[in-house]
Amino acid sequence: MATGRRVPRPEEAPAPAAPAAAAKARYCLLVDDSRMIRKVARRIVSDIGYQVDEAENGEEALKKCKIAMPDLIILDWDMPVMTGLEFLAALREQPTVKRPKVVFCTARGDTFDIHKGIDHGADEYVTKPFDEAGLMAKLTKIGAA
Repeated sequence: MATGRRVPRPEEAPAPAAPAAAAKARYCLLVDDSRMIRKVARRIVSDIGYQVDEAENGEEALKKCKIAMPDLIILDWDMPVMTGLEFLAALREQPTVKRPKVVFCTARGDTFDIHKGIDHGADEYVTKPFDEAGLMAKLTKIGAA
C-alpha cells in the first residue's frame, strides 16, 4: 500500500555535508646535513601534527623559506655550503609576517655557543644527541609543541 511519500532516487539524494574546515597544518623545516638526524626529528614533529620538509644545508633551507615560511625550524649549526648560524642571520633579515620559531639542534654545547645561537635569533637550543623528551620539552617551552 502506497503512503504517498516519494522515495528519492540515489542521484537525487542530497550531497553529504562538507566536513568542518580543517585547522591550518603547521609546517616544520628540518635543516641538517645528517639524514639520520632529520629522520629522528621528522618522526617527533610529525607525531605532534607538523607537516615536515627537509633541507641539507642553510642555503637550501633559505630558498625553501622564501617560498613558504615555516612555523618551526629545527636547525643544525655545522653544515656545508651555509652554516646554521649564517642561515639564521639571513633568515632574521627576511621581511615576513610570520616569524618562525627556531631551535638549534647541534653538537655544540658549550655556554658560549648557546649564547651565540640565541643572540643570533634562535628561540631555543638542544644538544646532540637528543631524545624525544628533550626536544619536546624545548618545543613546549617556546609554544611550538
